[in-house]
Amino acid sequence: MTRAEADDRPIYRHRRACYGFGAVVDQVDDRWDRPSPCPEWDARGVLEHVIGFHEVLLLRPLGIKANRPKVNIPARWVATQLAIFTALDANWGHPVDLPDGSTLDVGSLLPMLTTDVLVHTWDLARAIGVDVVLDAELCETAFSGARKNDAGLRSSGMFAAPVEVPANGNIQSRLIAFLGRDPHWQGS
Repeated sequence: MTRAEADDRPIYRHRRACYGFGAVVDQVDDRWDRPSPCPEWDARGVLEHVIGFHEVLLLRPLGIKANRPKVNIPARWVATQLAIFTALDANWGHPVDLPDGSTLDVGSLLPMLTTDVLVHTWDLARAIGVDVVLDAELCETAFSGARKNDAGLRSSGMFAAPVEVPANGNIQSRLIAFLGRDPHWQGS
């Protein structure tokens, strides 16, 4: 398998998204209480959501324990990321029982988790006032998947209505806007 083929596999796309998220986590410093584009969450809430989403949908169903410290916020992500990578390496193709009673294999679940990490990377960066350039290939894949699942996204109640942006805008802005975020959002 060539490097390009490996990088195109869902597990490697998820790793890239997680590394990007971790790079923003490393820049937060003492700004964990800053508001985020997600109305009910501050920066720490964004991090805890990304951790919790992986915990509930991937780690716990696969019996993987992340040994997260309680007080060191950045270390919570490092421990979670290690557990995610361990889970993916050991359980590719394994069925996962979801909280709603349905079952998906890890490979089918992963694109949704990758999109979540990718978009919340932007949310966290905006919360701390950092400009971030998301991986364009990941944005293309996420945007394509989101458009195909538009009805499901809207009915989930987890996303606001799409924000109007120019059709020729960059893929990052189009993805962010499609998922109900204003690409020009600035924290207070």
